[in-house]
Amino acid sequence: MKQTFLSFGLLALLVVLITGCSKDDLGKSGDGFDRQEMLKIWADNIIVPGYESYVSSLESLDAAVSTFTSNPNLEHLTDVRAKWLEAYINWQAVAMFEIGKAESITLINYTNIYPTNTEDMIKTIESGDYDLSSVNKQDEQGFPAIEYLIYGVRDTDQAIIDLYSQEMANHPYKIFLKDLTQRLETLAKSVHDDWKNGYRETFVNNDGSEATASVNKLVNDYIFYYEKHLRAGKIGIPAGVFTGSESSEKVEGLYSGKSKVLFMAGLDATQDFFNGKSSDTNLPVEGEGLKSYLDFVQEISDGEDLGSLINAQFELARDQAELLSDDFSAQVENDNSLMLQTYDELQRNVVNMKVDMLQALNIRVDYVDADGD
Repeated sequence: MKQTFLSFGLLALLVVLITGCSKDDLGKSGDGFDRQEMLKIWADNIIVPGYESYVSSLESLDAAVSTFTSNPNLEHLTDVRAKWLEAYINWQAVAMFEIGKAESITLINYTNIYPTNTEDMIKTIESGDYDLSSVNKQDEQGFPAIEYLIYGVRDTDQAIIDLYSQEMANHPYKIFLKDLTQRLETLAKSVHDDWKNGYRETFVNNDGSEATASVNKLVNDYIFYYEKHLRAGKIGIPAGVFTGSESSEKVEGLYSGKSKVLFMAGLDATQDFFNGKSSDTNLPVEGEGLKSYLDFVQEISDGEDLGSLINAQFELARDQAELLSDDFSAQVENDNSLMLQTYDELQRNVVNMKVDMLQALNIRVDYVDADGD
């Protein structure tokens, strides 16, 4: 028996010597890919810089709102709208990272639930009694709620300015608008600070292949975001894919008409993450990502390299989306077929990533969907 154990030990050593790999070299994923290096790229080149830009843009929005509410005029309203859009676009770059602090505080639910429940929100504003940390207030805050208050609360720009110009000791609309922007800023800073003060190391060091490991969790979050928020939320639901009834009032950017620019920002962010690409011009343009991971395992799908196939499908979806009007609500009402065609192109990458990519990387889906793949 002792000789048998010895033989197995020598055989294992021989395999290691032949392949030139130690147990650690094989990587905790078991396939030899350096997951920890990829996690470092994700954290240092994509996620943390993304939150830094997002927090900075929210600070600018908060300052613009303070200026507008102190002196309501067209110039200041225009500036608030520009700063709102800049911050909203920056949000698209981090929305998919529902991990760590963002997961524990359900950041996305307090940031971007649309359509806004305007009826309840107006009651909340006029009562002056509210707790924005309540789950019951999730659809009365965030970017869509701010959008309503700077675009949709009255029929014309002048009427909006007149609303905020009313002389009263405690102007409810001014107070609520400032509370909303400060709430976004506080939430974003809490997530950014968590990454900077310890979570980054926790995230990078959790480089195994278990369901709770960083790669497995974040890849699932990424695909969930692509499938549920980008594909379904921004396109499929307003187009009536799941109900058979068009819902033009359920688009992102309903009052501003900025649906397309927000969608494109989200689409760009999901493709950039796939390629390990940073939006920070001071950092390397591209690093380890899901594309390089797929290249490493040399997965082939339908005779093509799967990573290239996924990138090609991203481009097809982008080309189709370019045909959409800037205002998706108008698009649904005027020619919904283009929305449905965009959905179809997005759907093809759900299959590529959720089925083929996860199988290639040996990652299990950790969420349940109701509308199939």
